[in-house]
Amino acid sequence: MKSTKPEILAPAGDFEKLKYAIAYGADAVYLAGSSFGMRAAAGNFHMEELREAVAYAHARGVKCYVAVNIIPSNRDLETLPFYLGFLQEEAKADALIVADVGVLALAKRHAPRISVHISTQTSILNYAAANYWAEQGAERIVLARELNLDEIAEIRAKTPQTLEIEAFVHGAMCISYSGRCLISQYLTGRDANHGACAQPCRWKYQLVEEKRPGEYFPVVEDDKGTYLYNSKDLCMIEHIPELIAAGVDSFKIEGRNKTAYYAASVTGAYRRAVDALFTSSIVLPKDVLEEVGKVSHRNYYTGFYFGGEENGQYYEDSQYIRDWEVIGLLDEADGNGHAVFRLKNRFYPGDPLELMQPGEQPYRFTAQQVADDEGTILDVIHHPEMRFHLDFPFPVKPFAILRHEKGMI
Repeated sequence: MKSTKPEILAPAGDFEKLKYAIAYGADAVYLAGSSFGMRAAAGNFHMEELREAVAYAHARGVKCYVAVNIIPSNRDLETLPFYLGFLQEEAKADALIVADVGVLALAKRHAPRISVHISTQTSILNYAAANYWAEQGAERIVLARELNLDEIAEIRAKTPQTLEIEAFVHGAMCISYSGRCLISQYLTGRDANHGACAQPCRWKYQLVEEKRPGEYFPVVEDDKGTYLYNSKDLCMIEHIPELIAAGVDSFKIEGRNKTAYYAASVTGAYRRAVDALFTSSIVLPKDVLEEVGKVSHRNYYTGFYFGGEENGQYYEDSQYIRDWEVIGLLDEADGNGHAVFRLKNRFYPGDPLELMQPGEQPYRFTAQQVADDEGTILDVIHHPEMRFHLDFPFPVKPFAILRHEKGMI
């Protein structure tokens, strides 16, 4: 195994998500401005916010990679040079994530001091392609998700050691090859290659015969159901040693459109899993494996990493598994165990809860006494964003999150 830890690269769809990802152990975050990124539905960052976000990350020793990975048209190129210059001179981003050779050429001209990472959208599947991008000045490649571990190991063996390898380890999977999909644009006018995918792969399809309007005939691939294109979610937290052995330098977590809680929980899980492996050779603490099941997710699988033997399609439905729910986000805490949270979902005194904190195992407890700002003991906590007070037998860390299991209330 390599002596250096792989980077934990977390999604930052907006400033709140960035802060939680960093608090829970990200070595780097990836984000986008309000233009030129592949996740238009994410909150993203305006120009001034980009400056602030990068400064916030750098102050905490965390790198910021900015996605400029749309597949651009001619009109997109008009303002791109100014934006690239801004990312270098003012925002001071650590790297640009690009997917187009024209954008790469402009980046070399207008932001030559920023590292370039080649996006997964370019479908890097072999060492010849990887070496080509290295020759063009790329410092990192983001591998296509369709590779298995043996293929990744061969790419690592036949490319310069200075070329970093990044790979997705967790999150939603696209049924189209490396995300190259035109279905959304065709059906809805929302262009997936400009970051606005409507996810038609998750829809349930039926046939309508031309002369029988209103009569719907189910599209059935087999006896399990009709969700032909719906994919399971990737989860490789049980296979970190194999990823490291194959030569992956950066573990990328998908999810810029997901919640701050997701960013915190999944980032924290991979952070603790990697740290445990490097400090005590514990392959995976039990509670870390449980952690990735406590976020909203579809059924998990290991993608193509082990040769694709495991079927990644899920036919029954396209719904998320949501067994856990956030109760509150920390508003303030003293050093004596007193903490104030802002309510996200209703609960009652006596409910079993979990306190989630950066770098710690979840703390399970029963909320016996809950008070408001006036000190009144509450029978139910149900007003959205209300502040409520709890006491713990230890100081509560910044960015702590309260949650509960839905079936336990």
